[in-house]
Parts: sequence; C-alpha cells; structure tokens
Amino acid sequence: MDNKTKDQERGSWGSSFGFIMAAAGSAVGLGNLWKFPYLAGKNGGAIFVVVYLLMVVLVGFTMMLGEMIIGRKTQLDPYGAYKKLNKNWGFLGSIGIITAFLILSYYGVVGGWVIKYVVATLTGAIGADKAAYFGNFIGAPIEPLIYHGIFMILTVAIVFKGISDGIEKASKIMMPALFIMLIVVVIRSVTLKDASQGLAYYLKPDFSKFNAKVLVDALGQVFFSLSLGMGALITYGSYLKGDENLEKNALIIPGLDTAVALLAGFAVLPAVFAFGFEPTQGPGLMFVTLPAVFEAMPLGAVFGVIFFVLVLFAAITSAISLLEVSTAYCIDQLKWSRNKSVTINSVVMFVIGIFASLSMGALADFKVPILNLNIFDSLDFFTSNILMPIGGFLMAIFLGYVWGVDEAIKEVKKSPNVKFKLEKLWVVLIKYLAPVAIFIVLLSSLGLLDRWLGN
Repeated sequence: MDNKTKDQERGSWGSSFGFIMAAAGSAVGLGNLWKFPYLAGKNGGAIFVVVYLLMVVLVGFTMMLGEMIIGRKTQLDPYGAYKKLNKNWGFLGSIGIITAFLILSYYGVVGGWVIKYVVATLTGAIGADKAAYFGNFIGAPIEPLIYHGIFMILTVAIVFKGISDGIEKASKIMMPALFIMLIVVVIRSVTLKDASQGLAYYLKPDFSKFNAKVLVDALGQVFFSLSLGMGALITYGSYLKGDENLEKNALIIPGLDTAVALLAGFAVLPAVFAFGFEPTQGPGLMFVTLPAVFEAMPLGAVFGVIFFVLVLFAAITSAISLLEVSTAYCIDQLKWSRNKSVTINSVVMFVIGIFASLSMGALADFKVPILNLNIFDSLDFFTSNILMPIGGFLMAIFLGYVWGVDEAIKEVKKSPNVKFKLEKLWVVLIKYLAPVAIFIVLLSSLGLLDRWLGN
C-alpha cells in the first residue's frame, strides 16, 4: 500500500467538533447509563458523586491527554505508536488492541440486548415478571445471537465508511441526540410525584458514608468510563491534525462523559426511589428494574423507548471506537484495506460473541479454568480487571519515565498558537498520582484490597 493510499485508508477528522463528538462517544457507553447510577446508589449517593468528580479531574484528564499525545505524535495505531516512540514498547500497544478486540466481542452481545429491549418496550412484550423475561431472553440459544448480529452490522456499517464519512458523521448525529433524549428522560424522572427522596440521596453528600471503597469504586469507574487503557483514544488521536488543542480536548471530552453520567443519575435514581425500588441492583437495574419503573410511570412506554434508544446510541458510539482500534492496526501494520480490516475483525468478534452469549444458557455450566467464570464473565473480568488497568498503569510509566514528559509537552505545544496552561499540574499527575491511582484500581480489581475495603 503506497503512502497516498494508506493516508486515504486511515483518514482524518474533518473538524474539531467531529473529533470531540467521536471521542466523547467512545467514552460514553453502557457504563455511564447503568453502572454510574448503580455505583452511586451503592456508595452513598452524593458522596460518591463528589469523589467521582475529583477523580475525573485528577486522573481522567491526565490519562486522556496522554493517550491523545501519543496518537497525534505518531499518527499510528497503538502498537505502531508505542513502537515508534520506543522500539521496546510495542507490546503495550498490543495490550490495548487485544483489550478493545475482546471487549467488543462481548459488548456486542449486550448491545444486542439493548436493541431487543427497544423492540420489547415498543411492543409491550416484557410482561409482569421482568426478571424472568430478561433471564429467558439472554438464556435462549438463537434470539440473542440475531440481535448481537444486528448490533455488529450497525457498527460495521459505520466503520466501513471511514473516519470523517463514517465515525465522525455518525457521532455528530448520535451524541447530540443522546443528550437530548437523556434530558427528556431526566425531566420526566425528576418531576415524578415522589422523586424528592432520590434527588436528596443524589445531591446531598453524607460525608459519614465516605470510606476507602467509595474512593476505589469512583477511581475504577472514572478509568473504565473514559475508555482508558484500551488504545481507543490513541487511535482517535492519530487522526488529529497538528494544530489541534489537545489540552482543551482533554478537558472537554471527560466533561461531556461526566455530564452524561450525572444526567443518567438524575434519570435513574429519582425514578427508582419514587417507585420504591432498590438502586443497587447492578446490571439488573437496566434490564429488570428500569422497565418496571417505566411501566409504573405515566407515558412510561414512550419514555422507556426513548431511554433504550439513547442507551443503544451510547453503545454504538463506544463500539465503533473499539472496532476502529484493531482496524487501524490492520491498516497500519498489515497493510490491509479498511474494508478487509473491518470485515475480518468483526467476523472474529462475532464468533467469540456467540460463545459469550451461549454462556448465559446452553454453555452456562462451562467455566473457564483458573477464573472459574462463564465465558462472558471471563472476557469481562480479563479485559476490565486485568488488561485495562495494566495498560493504563504502563502508559503512565511510559509517559512519565520512558518517553518522558518533556517530549510529551513538546507535542502539546506543537502549534505556536497553543498554550499548555496546566503543564506543571499534568507533569505531577502523570508521574506520581496517576500511576498510584491506577495501581490501586488494579489491586482492587484483582480482589487484593478486599480485606482493607471491608468486602
């Protein structure tokens, strides 16, 4: 592939707004819309929100800027990027590529569940026993695979079209639409008759509920919510032009991601409290509790459809960034065309997803050795609890001590019109606070802090 063809295959962002919408879309996903409200519910409400916001500023901004610096500096996929900066560190980019690849293989299954719930809410098919409906659906052998396939086809169709014509255009439509739909659901939730209890729980910090577990859960949620450590922001950053203000983007994108998470809390917690449900039900909050909440509220079917469509948009904007990571690797390193890269990657992801889906039913008794979890949960644990924190921790070490903060700062200041206002703060955070914080997340994810956290 000659250089001209390679540039055409890689592509670039058509506008700064398009990049911000795509990068925010990468960060905004299922974790914002069900995991954040669930964690807030489990960790004392408002006190969790306060700690989370602090961690977004200290860790989220720091790591996101680091990933964009590496991407724009090298104009390559994660493997090529690290190898270009230091020939011995290509392995770190490989960790990110593998992480994104494996995540989408089971994330696509959950994306299929969301499409199913758009249809089921629209048709009123869920019925009285929400838990049984959900369990019967995900345990079925064929229907979840059909929806998984539909989700992957939607994702592939966007990534096929490339950066500006595919990912950027889709993100510029879906992200504003997501915000509008989320605000509509928030208005409905906070105006419910008994929403005040949920609002008080969410907005009035009870500092007596602060403990080490609140801190670790908030740290982990920031890290996972912003898609750090999986190469997505390095990949997206590699399509940036040299005059882009990286510092400004590294503030705006976590800000948008956090806004969605906070709005999701307003959408979910007041409604859950208003109808007497528990806000701590994990994945069941989205597929079991919320359908019951929507059923109980006036015009609930309408707001239920709106909610699951916005969840679908969030899932797709994340999925396209995950698929783009391995696509960029195949274009840059294997010299494949974009169409070939997208097709082969997505087919293999879908096949892995088949086994992840069947592990909820036909393969439920099969446990992955060592982890002793089913295939779906093993993929989730391995990527979220091991690969992502390791990738993030090593990236902080790489920027702080291997490639060096001086080189990173030069990249931020590449354009004479760009100032690096938070330069000194960023250096302290990337060298000292971020590695320690992410290492704590890793230890917690592996269960090595359970005694300390009182689990």
